[in-house]
Amino acid sequence: MQEDGFDLLNPELCDRARLARDPNYDGLFFSGVKTTKIYCRPVCPVHPAKSSNVSFYKSAAAAERAGFRPCLRCRPETAEGSPAWRGTATTVGRAMRIIDSGYLDHSSVEDLAARLGVGSRHLSRLFNKHLGASPSQVAATRRVQVAKRLLHDTSLSISEIAFEAGFQSIRRFNDAFKSVYKRSPSTIRR
Repeated sequence: MQEDGFDLLNPELCDRARLARDPNYDGLFFSGVKTTKIYCRPVCPVHPAKSSNVSFYKSAAAAERAGFRPCLRCRPETAEGSPAWRGTATTVGRAMRIIDSGYLDHSSVEDLAARLGVGSRHLSRLFNKHLGASPSQVAATRRVQVAKRLLHDTSLSISEIAFEAGFQSIRRFNDAFKSVYKRSPSTIRR
């Protein structure tokens, strides 16, 4: 996996950056020390742990999910460049881009949250705070909007449009349209 040219899953590269306390890597990965169960930023001022006792994570949330707690010295939640440092709107923005690609048409909100490195309840809270709707509601609205655009712009059949827009069944497609537009997709097409 690559991010900004940096291989986040390369333990040798992460370990070199950690041992050098390289500020260029701050916020790009977090290191968990197996013996203390604490995770740190690469710039942490404490004496570095033995390399054999360290594992690396793409986010603070991933380190916490693996059972580590944040270091009180380097305060990993404040790492410059990390999603927490840039604010919760960044997480919502990333989630919106993933949802717009149709991710929730075939995956769950839990899968989306895991991909973002946060818990599903936290992701739902962020969506309600920033958008006033849940990730599932945002995905449902996207599906209806895509379907409406396909109804107007293509000659695809109603069933083809339903599946192309991400609906799992014709019945859910019809129910969603009736709920939003108070009429059936075929009526809207006419």
